[in-house]
Amino acid sequence: MKLHELKPAKGSVKGKTKRLGRGEGSGTGDTAGRGHKGAKSRSGYSKKIGFEGGQMPLQRRIPKFGFTNRNRVQYKPVNLSDLQALADNKKIKDSVDKETLVSLGLVKKKDLVKILGNGEIETKLKVKAHQFSKTAKEAIEKAGGEAITL
Repeated sequence: MKLHELKPAKGSVKGKTKRLGRGEGSGTGDTAGRGHKGAKSRSGYSKKIGFEGGQMPLQRRIPKFGFTNRNRVQYKPVNLSDLQALADNKKIKDSVDKETLVSLGLVKKKDLVKILGNGEIETKLKVKAHQFSKTAKEAIEKAGGEAITL
């Protein structure tokens, strides 16, 4: 092998790129393939997201109505049936709090917990949560347990 026989590996070199704006003889001089006038011909052009060529964009055409409360407090629901299932599987004994529910994977660390009255509960439990529905509180106390609001 000699120095003049060296070549790049096959497939490593892509085809020659067009050299834009290098005189009329190159075929891509003058406007460099950008055409005449208009936003696309100018430097620094970038199309905005949702731009439809001057037509009223879809996002602005669609009617908007209603109200979204920015201060809404959202609770993660946990049903009595879930608590009873945990008690039946011996995952909880006599008390349930947020840390227990987080460790069992029912809620996340940041969530606020609300106990709902869906299902039945026979186990005597001391339940600590951020909120209780009226039926859930009654059912827990009927079973001999205690509903403590955090």
